[in-house]
Amino acid sequence: MKYNLFCTISGIIGSIIIALFGGWNGSLTTLLIFMAIDYITGLIVGGIFHKSNKTKTGALQSKACWKGLCLKGVTLLIVIIGHRLDILLKCDYVMNAICISYIINEGLSITENTGLMGLPIPKAITKSIEVLKSKNESEDK
Repeated sequence: MKYNLFCTISGIIGSIIIALFGGWNGSLTTLLIFMAIDYITGLIVGGIFHKSNKTKTGALQSKACWKGLCLKGVTLLIVIIGHRLDILLKCDYVMNAICISYIINEGLSITENTGLMGLPIPKAITKSIEVLKSKNESEDK
């Protein structure tokens, strides 16, 4: 019985969240994947390599981790605002433009984290980030 209640409540909460985003699309999926990779690589840089630029010692710190999660949560709130603006303006590009902007930001952070680890970044990834960046700049104009 408790399992069914948990599944029902989880389903209701998940449906509300997805409705706030106006459904699920590729840009939202990509943003969440980039956010997760950025967070994980940030944990690795601080926890294993002790080269984090978020703390004085370069080591992992719970306050910095919490701050990172809060920033990602606020990012998702701004994506929700973008969806609501799409509805208000009767268009479908504001939320996607916001997602692309944050995907670029997360991509740069991932690149920075992997650089701190000493891992070379493949040219395909750096070129993709540049393409997204130029696409975002042209949409802003």
